Amino acid sequence: MRSVRKCSRSGCGNAAVATLTYAYADSTAVVGPLATSTEPHSYDLCEEHAVKLTVPRGWEVVRYDGEFAAPEPSVDDLTALAEAVREAGRTSAPVEPQPEAQAAGPGARRGHLRVLPDPVVD
Repeated sequence: MRSVRKCSRSGCGNAAVATLTYAYADSTAVVGPLATSTEPHSYDLCEEHAVKLTVPRGWEVVRYDGEFAAPEPSVDDLTALAEAVREAGRTSAPVEPQPEAQAAGPGARRGHLRVLPDPVVD
């Protein structure tokens, strides 16, 4: 599922609407519409940072000559979300919480999502 990408600038939590790519050989920064996927050598920017981008002396900025718009969620995004919720609801046995060390193992990285059992109501 595709999530909303955030601006790459430090301290900015705004949604990204543009992609910045550097062409080092040409001393050029290119700011265009948000790329469909993230690339290791490009940066996602919000509208404010895309418009106000400055470059070092001697460099050139090539900017997209249109309005930047946030991407709309696609039908695929909604379908993926519905499938994930449906799959999470298919547990046949109650899930017992495990101590963190046993669940992940020593040195293993834990995922950011986990299933919690329903609370017991007295």
